[in-house]
Amino acid sequence: MPQNDLTVYDMIGGEPTFKALVDRFYSKVEQDENLVAMFPDDLELGKHWQKLFLMQYFGGPTEYAQERGHPRLRMRHMPFTIDQNAAKSWLQYMLEAIDEVQIQEPARSIMIEYFQRAAPFMVNSVKPE
Repeated sequence: MPQNDLTVYDMIGGEPTFKALVDRFYSKVEQDENLVAMFPDDLELGKHWQKLFLMQYFGGPTEYAQERGHPRLRMRHMPFTIDQNAAKSWLQYMLEAIDEVQIQEPARSIMIEYFQRAAPFMVNSVKPE
């Protein structure tokens, strides 16, 4: 299969790489007292949904939609107060995880571009200065 027909999911090695990415990301979240406060005590379900969502978004299996329906990301995140600082930390940890998992080009740039758009999209609160 020519490389230009490959999805990001295929380019980075499929589910094992997405699992590693999500695990690295969540290990960083766990160390951030402000960000981890938005998550339930048991992070496993969140890891599961994030892995399935990312796999589907980047061209892999559609298990997320089959199990959960349309992603509706903003709606699903609305119960949480997400300010600019939270979005910035979330993005930083995801970009660090991409580097640590050693995702290569061109998939790396595609994923970074998505996360750079997604993080500010989730902001639903502005802290007064």
